[in-house]
Order: sequence, then structure tokens, then C-alpha cells
Amino acid sequence: MHAQVTVRYWAGARRAAGLASEVLPAATLAELLAQLKARPGLAEVVAASSVLVDEVHPSRDDVPLPAGAVVDILPPFAGG
Repeated sequence: MHAQVTVRYWAGARRAAGLASEVLPAATLAELLAQLKARPGLAEVVAASSVLVDEVHPSRDDVPLPAGAVVDILPPFAGG
């Protein structure tokens, strides 16, 4: 079953996606990431980004996503 999850984009990911957040259906994190990587312009950013699921870094991509989960896409940040 596919849960509805909120994807929040930060910094360069927000620019690449063209929006700050959206709700998408996905059963697992791997499935969600595959959807995002299929989008032109977003694939490279997602591949280089850190991902959080409900503010926790998952240990693997095949973790199930519960309904209402929040997935953050965090591209590398520069600065000091």
C-alpha cells in the first residue's frame, strides 16, 4: 500500500524541484527516491543529497514510509 508522504526540499533541491514541498504516494523510501530521480533537473540533486525521514537519517533506502511521514531532501551545503 502506498502512503501519502510530504517531501520537503531545501536549498538547491528547492530550486531544482521548483517548489518547497509536495505530497507524493510511496510505500518505501527507495520508491520515493526513484520517483524523484526520474525528474529532469532533480535527479542529480537528489543523488547528492542527504535524506531524513521524520527527522531521522534512515540506515537503508528500503525502509517503509508510514502515512504522513515527512521526507527532507537536504543537498550539500557550503560555507563555514
